Amino acid sequence: MFSLTPVVRVLLIINVLVFLVTNESIIEQFGLHSFLSDKFNPIQLLTHMFLHSGFNHIFSNMIGLVIFGPLLEQFWGPKRFTFFYFFTGLGAAFLFSGINYFEMHDVYETIQAYRANPGYDSFLALVDQHAGSYYDRLVPFIEKFKEFPGDSKNIQDSVAIVNRIFTNQVDEPMVGASGAIFGVIMGYGLLFPNTQLFLLFPPIPVKAKYLVIFYGAFELYSGVYRAQADNVAHFAHIGGMLFAFILVKYWGSQRKTFY
Repeated sequence: MFSLTPVVRVLLIINVLVFLVTNESIIEQFGLHSFLSDKFNPIQLLTHMFLHSGFNHIFSNMIGLVIFGPLLEQFWGPKRFTFFYFFTGLGAAFLFSGINYFEMHDVYETIQAYRANPGYDSFLALVDQHAGSYYDRLVPFIEKFKEFPGDSKNIQDSVAIVNRIFTNQVDEPMVGASGAIFGVIMGYGLLFPNTQLFLLFPPIPVKAKYLVIFYGAFELYSGVYRAQADNVAHFAHIGGMLFAFILVKYWGSQRKTFY
């Protein structure tokens, strides 16, 4: 049975209550949108941390919170743990948003170039480079455009499609406490590296430091090689771990004996 500390308990209750009332409208308003989106609001940097897209999403995050959070709160105290949680969550949001801005700005520049000089070959190249997941849905139009590349209606439709591709991507909100949870996992691994944890899949014991290394390597690989089909914000996870590492090391440098 989990022994919940005060801050962990409050975070758990808030996340569950918010999840029970969450709908598409709330996610659209309070999920974290790209800096390039008209729907972006600075408050989303905080509110997205309390929204989840489904039961499995919130369950996995809250399990991480109640397993790894209490010991950190006991070690640091409620105030420092609270600061750590939100510092890593906001750090994750900023790293994710920064990378998203870089990627989406590249898409935006490509689309601007296409608007200035539309055509079949450049349309196909744009879809292949920036919207591969849309390809199957666009096959009928691509075939029509290929047959009549100079048709003004096809050219106008192609411009409308690339505009919609950009809007769909830039307006997709990111939600979840995962950035902060991965920060908590990193903090746990740094402070209690040799603690034995018993995994469920596979059912073997593993030291906390090795679990952190595995998570970090997996998220970095998934982010760099763009595992987008899983719809997971890998760079938010990396951001949470990175900012946790920075903060723990900074706090550690302020004391002669930290562990």
